[in-house]
Amino acid sequence: MSLFEVENVHIKGVAACVPNNLVKTIDLEMFSEKDALVFSQNTGINQRYVSDGTICASDLCFQAAENIIAKLNWQKEEIDVLIFVSQSPDYILPATSNLLQNRLGLSKDCFCLDISLGCSGYIYGLSLVSNLLQNSKFNKGLLLVGDTISTYTSSEDKSVHPLFGDAGTATAIKFDDKKPSKWNFDIGTDGSGLEAIKVKDGGARNRTKVNSFDYHYIKKEDETSGKRRAVDLHLNGIDVFNFAIKTAPNSIKNILEETGSSIEIIDYFFLHQANLFMNETIRKRLKIEREKAPYSIENFGNTNGASIPLTIVQLLKDKSIEKDLKVIMCGFGVGLSWGSVMMDLEKSLLTDMSFYHVE
Repeated sequence: MSLFEVENVHIKGVAACVPNNLVKTIDLEMFSEKDALVFSQNTGINQRYVSDGTICASDLCFQAAENIIAKLNWQKEEIDVLIFVSQSPDYILPATSNLLQNRLGLSKDCFCLDISLGCSGYIYGLSLVSNLLQNSKFNKGLLLVGDTISTYTSSEDKSVHPLFGDAGTATAIKFDDKKPSKWNFDIGTDGSGLEAIKVKDGGARNRTKVNSFDYHYIKKEDETSGKRRAVDLHLNGIDVFNFAIKTAPNSIKNILEETGSSIEIIDYFFLHQANLFMNETIRKRLKIEREKAPYSIENFGNTNGASIPLTIVQLLKDKSIEKDLKVIMCGFGVGLSWGSVMMDLEKSLLTDMSFYHVE
């Protein structure tokens, strides 16, 4: 395990943005009405918002960032750090964070970096931004986490295509040594699990070829499960499930033990929104009360790295927060990679939810 803490950093606001293209599970042509209901019951996914192919993760993150910057009344030239976490960048190069710096009108002195991580990416991003703020003269940072992962799925693949929605998020983070705080992290990686969630072709290891776009049946003995291409997302559900139900509880327990805390003092557990069955298994293993583990997956599907901040926004955007909330966030998945953090969300936290409309 990799346990560490960061002090005197605070989340001031969280915003989320999704495409305005709504897809309901019951309307998918790949399912009969009965199969759609069974899928929704097992995964918890009733609907998703997906890109039409013209909207990128950077577009959604840009809109979320603009909204939260305006709500906080931050001056753009005062933003010192911009981290973009995504597995659907605009280009292979240049880095999308560079493009967002310019598009948002941030200072040319802004520290910009892309991180290619998925389901654990929000936690990794929080750890990086907070460390930069704590250990430098930087004062304000933006963590932009988003994906249009639906564009990497085969519309012929019943095991993957209906799972993923698209979203972009922006988290505004500020250093303030006059207001003590402590974030406790547990982070880990197991690259031996690379085959569990993978897009085979398109990178430098396996360049895109003509036959990269040929469809292959997912299971030769079961053609009804669908088909995909080498440029589409492959997901081994059993391997991912076995990894998640062991790693996520252990990561959360590591933080609780390291800090001498207990499940009972935590107000909310924000888990990566993988699927309902997997998350409920994790919740029950930890003996977390149902109301302490909010879900956004029913409305947005699995939004990869954006799922934790999106869940925070959905839960808190219309609530009057009476006190600071002690929370644990836990992301787990592609890599294989995982991360958890325990922190306080302040009662002054600002949230925003918006929909991206194509002009």
